[in-house]
Amino acid sequence: MQTSGNTILITGGGSGIGRELARRFNDLGNTVLVAGRRLSALEETIGERERMHALTVDVGDPQDIESFAQRVVAEYPDLNVLINNAGIMRFEDLRSARDLRDAEVTLITNVLGPIRLTNALIDHLTRRPNSAIINVSSGLAFVPRTDAATYSASKAAIHSYTVSLREQLRGKVKVIEMVPPGVQTDLTPGQSTREGYMPLDAYIDEVMTLFRQQPTPDEILVERVGMLRWAEREGRFDQVLAALNGR
Repeated sequence: MQTSGNTILITGGGSGIGRELARRFNDLGNTVLVAGRRLSALEETIGERERMHALTVDVGDPQDIESFAQRVVAEYPDLNVLINNAGIMRFEDLRSARDLRDAEVTLITNVLGPIRLTNALIDHLTRRPNSAIINVSSGLAFVPRTDAATYSASKAAIHSYTVSLREQLRGKVKVIEMVPPGVQTDLTPGQSTREGYMPLDAYIDEVMTLFRQQPTPDEILVERVGMLRWAEREGRFDQVLAALNGR
């Protein structure tokens, strides 16, 4: 993947990892489209920067995704990079019957959202030079946080989907998976200052170093996430599961 001269669409660009990725890629000379539901947050991401544009979309609404994709292609025909970053995380108690609305919304946002948006843009991206799709999963795709079971499962699904997407698009579109560890963002209440989580700036610094490698790795893995990513391969899954979940 080239790191400059792109037109990049980033969902979830109004905060956290999406916001910082947008600014860093813009710093490298890319046109960046930040997308999300709240225009005010997207405009805060942009500030006074040039070659950045805010576009609203609800990744949980299939009709909105289709109309959004048509607008993007029409207004920004040079689009060649899609970063599926938008996501939500909810905590759950699975020990008794409960309202499943949070679980359903999590799967719609975290799994169907990226699949639908990729599908809506795939014909355009396969025709563009130097095109790439970047899906943001999580270290919890590989060792789940059991009090966020649906979130962890949604990220495992995105990992599997990304593997299949990469194989089918090999030679046409570069497909990359970003696998964050616990990062200090506003994904959950109190997480932006939570002790033991990776500071956001430090995470993005390491991520951008990995993006500048040639060839770009298929998986963007900062050092801290290795404990989760390789736990099963290294025979440490049960140990890491217990440590992660406080047993």
